[in-house]
Amino acid sequence: MSIPKDNRIYTYSDYMSWPDDVRAEIIEGIPYMQVAPSRIHQEILSEVHRQIANYLIGTGCSVYPAPFHVVLDAEKEGKQDGQNVFEPDITVVCDQSKLDENGCQGSPNMTVEITSPSTARKDKIEKFNKYEQAGVREYWIIEPQEKVVTVFTLQENYRFGRPGLYSTEDKVEVSIFDDLIIDLKMVFDR
Repeated sequence: MSIPKDNRIYTYSDYMSWPDDVRAEIIEGIPYMQVAPSRIHQEILSEVHRQIANYLIGTGCSVYPAPFHVVLDAEKEGKQDGQNVFEPDITVVCDQSKLDENGCQGSPNMTVEITSPSTARKDKIEKFNKYEQAGVREYWIIEPQEKVVTVFTLQENYRFGRPGLYSTEDKVEVSIFDDLIIDLKMVFDR
């Protein structure tokens, strides 16, 4: 099935009605198909997920690799059916009340997107803005081709601050936890 592209706004209810084998996101009511990720993408995702998952054992927080959906605007007053449904590559949630059998309803604590040529613009502009507006505390953009990670952390003014930029030889502190450090050498040297 292809995702409909009528001249209408799509919502989380529409998303939930699509077949399980359809990978798509909805941004401001517009559906976007997702392509199957590359092997390198999956290797990076697996390693970052592994490092985070190992740290989170016994903390009460959970980490989910894609496909796992996040309805960002589920918490807004008067919103019964969100129009921003994302499938971040990695999602960290510490408020278990936001989790249901289908995914995360509201803002996760952290999201990670691994770019590809077809998603880079969306990840760096549209998702950046939506994650910031929703109050995601930490947002990572991983660029496999350049072997660069950009880290944005939410500041007191509810805006992302100046990004941290990291590459292969760096170890990156995850700001939302006291002592979680991601070793990028293990992420990129595959």
